This record gives sequence, structure tokens and C-alpha cells, in this order.
Amino acid sequence: MNKSDVLIIGAGGAGLVAALNAYESGAKVRVITKEYPTRSQTCMAQGGINAALGNAGEDSVEAHVQNTLKSAKEIANEEAIRVLCESAPKAVKWLDAIGVCFSRTKDAKIAQRTLGGASTPRACYAQDYTGLKILHTLYDRCLACGIEILNERFLLDILTNQDSVCGVKALNIRSGEEEIYESGSVIIATGGYSRVYDKYSTNSSATTGDGVVCAIEAGARVSDMEFVQFHPTALKGSSILISESARGAGGYLVNGEGDRFVNELLPRDEVARAIHNEIAKGEDIFLDIRHLGEEFIDEELPQERKLAKLYENVDPVYDLVPIKPVAHYTMGGIEVDKNSSTIVKGLYACGECANHRVHGANRLGGNSLLELIVFGKQAGANAAEFALSREDTLFVQEQKAQTEQEYKNEVDFYKIREELGEMFYKNVGISREKSTLEDTLKKVEEFIFKLPLMGVSDKSKIYNTNYVEFLEFKNMLALSRLILTGAISRDESRGAHFRVDKPNEDDRFKMHTIIDKDGVVS
Repeated sequence: MNKSDVLIIGAGGAGLVAALNAYESGAKVRVITKEYPTRSQTCMAQGGINAALGNAGEDSVEAHVQNTLKSAKEIANEEAIRVLCESAPKAVKWLDAIGVCFSRTKDAKIAQRTLGGASTPRACYAQDYTGLKILHTLYDRCLACGIEILNERFLLDILTNQDSVCGVKALNIRSGEEEIYESGSVIIATGGYSRVYDKYSTNSSATTGDGVVCAIEAGARVSDMEFVQFHPTALKGSSILISESARGAGGYLVNGEGDRFVNELLPRDEVARAIHNEIAKGEDIFLDIRHLGEEFIDEELPQERKLAKLYENVDPVYDLVPIKPVAHYTMGGIEVDKNSSTIVKGLYACGECANHRVHGANRLGGNSLLELIVFGKQAGANAAEFALSREDTLFVQEQKAQTEQEYKNEVDFYKIREELGEMFYKNVGISREKSTLEDTLKKVEEFIFKLPLMGVSDKSKIYNTNYVEFLEFKNMLALSRLILTGAISRDESRGAHFRVDKPNEDDRFKMHTIIDKDGVVS
């Protein structure tokens, strides 16, 4: 396989932005992805992308900064947040220029709406398909530039030589063969790890944190893994996301009596916790957008209507929509510096898998799409500069073939995966408690100990999804241990990490939880 200058793992929004900017920097770029670009999690970011344009009311970059800081609960990096918010107007204008079809005001300006935690309408949107339309546009641009994208490659290892990245090892899912991809630098853009919660997540089944696990195994560090955002409004029966845009447009959250019980536009952690408390009392909770009218819903929220009808058999024009909060976004991830670089030379990260410290304990709605544009650009440019300026010639050392001979396949890992998701939603969800977290960690350690008794029944090589799902499951167990380690060490409540036994913030923990390869917390 020919060597690339920049190798990007993941073809969602962050990976494609990084690819375009590395390409524009003169680098030879290759992208490998587990699925296909158009299936990435970016398409689930429906509500909008924040930028202080002021098209729907007075706004400023400073107001955006302060809203983000407030949502982050005092543990974000203000310098990084300022970079994010100051870059936002330019980022949206760039998206507009390359063809993203934003919704428009009557005077042809980019339309903006209010999302939770925002002091003014700031989220630029394309109906309720914002992430999808951004993703498709980025993919079109990459194809137009001739950027090589290899689909159905599962990341196995990040390869290093003399403490510098020199490539990756990946499984070709189509053939079942392991492949080596040499590169002068590597960007991880593999998304988050909310699928640890199994069916209690808005994320696709592919969101298993593979890049995060491989990065820490290569010597990188992770941070703030305990902060998992629960979206307030997922469909009750399926966990399919109903966008915050529905509440931003004026939707209500009501209980079985039809009573509103929370300000729907508070930050997500507060709204999710309020719903959780109502459900704990035995209440059924609903989203009510009937008063918005059919014309408005079909124009501004067409996807939400389709999803509710398809997956819950209700029509939000006429019916209440049953909802529940589920895992949606992971604030923690691979620890990176102001250049999107890890502590491993030549290894970069961007998007949800990375922790640029802009979200802190709770992400502000509308900042995830913004993050992947701003820091995707940064990662792509910096990775290209590193690769093109390298003077060393590092070669990938001979790699030992991956084998499953050590696994006996006596225990069904699918049942364990389901048990893990149930346990995490109950014990490591919206409300947590120290002794329960410790008991859950012991259970995870038991699962890890039993791994040799698990395995795959399908021994074929071509399109062996049983094998791929087992690899994902192993990654999810590793991530579960990291999440619990962070959650147990944070002996307070802060943002998305709410401890019923420690319900208040504690200034002693106003810091980031950093975990290294050896599991050491600092």
C-alpha cells in the first residue's frame, strides 16, 4: 500500500474537514472508515451549528463564549472556547460557500434558531437535517478533490516507531485481511463512545469508540471520560433522536397530566435530569409541538414528524410524542493540545473522539458541528505540516497477525453487551452514586476477565460482522472501565456527571480527569 502523508481514521464531518484542509495544505491524503461517510454520526446533529451572525436578533461572539462557559460548568478551557466561538462566523460562511443549503430568512440571510442554553437565536440550520446536509456537502467536496476514501476498514492498532506515528493496522471487513497503512501523520476522527449504553443511545451501532481505545493503547491520554451527555428527547420506544430544534421552535415538555415541569431551553443536563426525576416518580413524559401547526412542522421540522410516525406510530401534528433521555454525546475523549495534537508525535484527533476542552462538563447544543469544522480544519492543516516537514524515515515494523485462537466462544458476548448497556443506563446514567459505580466497575472487570471465554461463532473471513462486533465489544469494555474510573474519581456533581450522594459542585474537583495508558488518573 502506498504511503500517505496524512492518514485520517473516520469519514464523518470532522474527518472530511480534516481531509480537505490537509489536501489544501499540499499533503497526500488517505481516509479510511469503518462504514461509509454518509452513515456517520454527523447526520444525527439535526438542530444547527452555532455562530454569532445576529441574523435573528442581537448577538455577539462574547455572548457565545459566555453561554458555552456557563454550560461547561467551570472546567472548560476559556482560550479554546474563544478560538471556537471567534472562528464560528467564518466557519459557517465557508460551509455556505461550498454549498451547504442552509434555511433562509425572508431577506435571504442564513436562518437561525434558539437551542438550549443559548441567550439568543444562534444555531444556523437546514430544516432539521443540518448535520446531514453538511456531511453530504463535505463528502461531495472530497470526491471532487479526488481524496482517496477507503470504506469498511476497521481500526485495529495505531503503529509507532521510536515514539512517533508511522501508520495504522486495519481490518479489511470485505476481505477479512489485515492491512497496513503507512503515513507521516495520523488523525483520529472516529466519533464518540455513547454506544456503550447499547439501546439507550441515539448513536448508531458503530459508535463504539474504537479510535479512543487505539489512541490510549498507542500512548496517548484521555480525559473527562465520565462526562456523557444525555439528550432530553429521544423516542421512548426506540431511542431515536428528536432534535432540540423541536424545543427551540417552542415545543413543550409535559407529563401525563399535560403539565409543563421544566424550562425546555435550559442546558441539556438540567432538562434531562428534570425528565429523569419525573419518570422516577412514575410519570410518562411527552414532547408537545401540536401548537406549532402542521405548516410550520412540515417546513421546519419535517424529519421529526417522519421519525415520530415511523418509530412511535404518533403524528406530532395531532399527538403527544412519548420521549425519554438517552446517551447522546461524549464530552471526554483523546486529550489534545491547542494544535489538536496528542502527546504521541504525529498523532492528532478532532471531532467527538477528541477533547479540546471546549465542552467541559456539559456541551452547549449547536457546538458539536462547530467543533468539527473549527478543529477539523486545524487538525488537517497541522497534521499536513508535521508530515511534510518530517526528516526521519520511519518504517512500520513487521506486525503479528491478529488471531482469535485464544477465545473459546463459550459465553455469548451479545448477551453481555446488552447487560452492559442496561447496567450503564441504570448505574452510570443521569444519576450516579459512588457505591453503585464501584459495584459496576467490579462487574466490568468480571466481563473483561471472562473475555477469553467469549469469541465468535462465524469463522469465515469475508464480511464477518460477528468478528467485527466482537472487536467493538472489546473496545466498549475498555471504554467502560475508563468511564467508571473517571466517574468514581470525581467525588462531586458537575454538569452531566450528577452524583445523588454528592449533589453539589466541589471546587477541589474543578479540574480535568486525565487517564494515561497505565490507567493512572491525574
